[in-house]
Amino acid sequence: MSEMADIHKLAQLFQELDDQLVNCMKCGMCQAVCPVFAQSGKEADVTRGKLALLEGLTHEMLTDPEGVNEKLNRCLLCGTCQSNCPSGVSVMDIFLKARAIMTGYFGLSPVKRTIFRGLLKNPKLFNTLTSMGATFQGLFTKPMNDMLGSSCARFNAPVVGDRHFKTLAKKPLHKIVPELDTPAGKSGIKVGFYVGCVIDKMFPHVGESILKVLAHHGVGVYMPSGQACCGIPALSSGDTDTFDSLVRHNMEKLVAGEFDYLVTGCATCTATIKELWPGMYRGDSSLKYDLGVIERKTMDISQFLVDILKVEPAKITGGRSVTYHDPCHLKNSLGVTAQPRTVIKAAGCDFKEMTEAGTCCGCGGSFNIAHYDLSKKIGGRKADNIIASGADVAATSCPACMLQITDMLSRKEARKEVRHVIELYADSL
Repeated sequence: MSEMADIHKLAQLFQELDDQLVNCMKCGMCQAVCPVFAQSGKEADVTRGKLALLEGLTHEMLTDPEGVNEKLNRCLLCGTCQSNCPSGVSVMDIFLKARAIMTGYFGLSPVKRTIFRGLLKNPKLFNTLTSMGATFQGLFTKPMNDMLGSSCARFNAPVVGDRHFKTLAKKPLHKIVPELDTPAGKSGIKVGFYVGCVIDKMFPHVGESILKVLAHHGVGVYMPSGQACCGIPALSSGDTDTFDSLVRHNMEKLVAGEFDYLVTGCATCTATIKELWPGMYRGDSSLKYDLGVIERKTMDISQFLVDILKVEPAKITGGRSVTYHDPCHLKNSLGVTAQPRTVIKAAGCDFKEMTEAGTCCGCGGSFNIAHYDLSKKIGGRKADNIIASGADVAATSCPACMLQITDMLSRKEARKEVRHVIELYADSL
């Protein structure tokens, strides 16, 4: 076992796994909805198969630890199985704890240790290196699709491979707007704004759109400088130490301000803050109360606009035709589906519902890196449904989904745009 492993923490995780696994009835409902199983047809890829594996985890770790690790990581963590489970099994919680156990057993790979503990734990260094990357990336990339804004590598490169990707923004949001602390205006409401890594470094215009919309509605904003990653990449890889460190860092920033709600433009960040910060944080117990307060205040920007500010569909439509992809973390984890569609309609767009709007796009964070062939198959189906909708614009509420959908549409040479719903609404103001 890795010297870095906390034996007491692992023992606690083992006990929690045992307590949760008994709820699975092996009914197979997860098999019917799992996007990975739909492509592979392998029982080991479906939740029921993984849970059966985890029931004998101690034995399996001794006989085939590499096999266990491989099977656990062939999962998008999309939550589709959990949201459709008739027994209410907390699948996401179980898988994250199982990955933490396996990371405790194997230790982190050198690459992940460098990324999580060298970069994500040090936001200033992370910002510096990504800024350098943005400056020199033109030497290594070439444009592919002008409408989608996609590029590809000039040379065969590790990780990037033959992907069609979005390049880093020339100027991240934290350089455009370093921080904010404005009073409530006509709305009488003030929000905290958690930006998130991908919006900050790749889609700063999404962050600017959020700030424009909030200002339009007279909403005050507390946006502290020095925000860090929400921690989901580290937690998904079983690195609970880095996750705990990032939660503490962000909480120190957030509790220093006063606000009525905490809004984000990233479905994954929203779900992480609401569910995983209070549920998976293992650090200082004195932070538990504040985590609960932040959890209750956190919501997606579309949810805030519709449920709190009462934004309604525009009476006059006929604008650009738009379809919508439901991010898994927003639909499956938080049950937010109607509000983004209302925001699209509030922008005066001609909304076109696509087939299978609520199925996973195949990104899954590190899943896209480790299992790109599977990711492409799942994402290709999403791209086909977008194209079949006839819409000019594919909108969503998650920057990670925007990256995946851009890649998949660009591969098919589609003349579409991929936008965040808040951009469409901001453009209409």
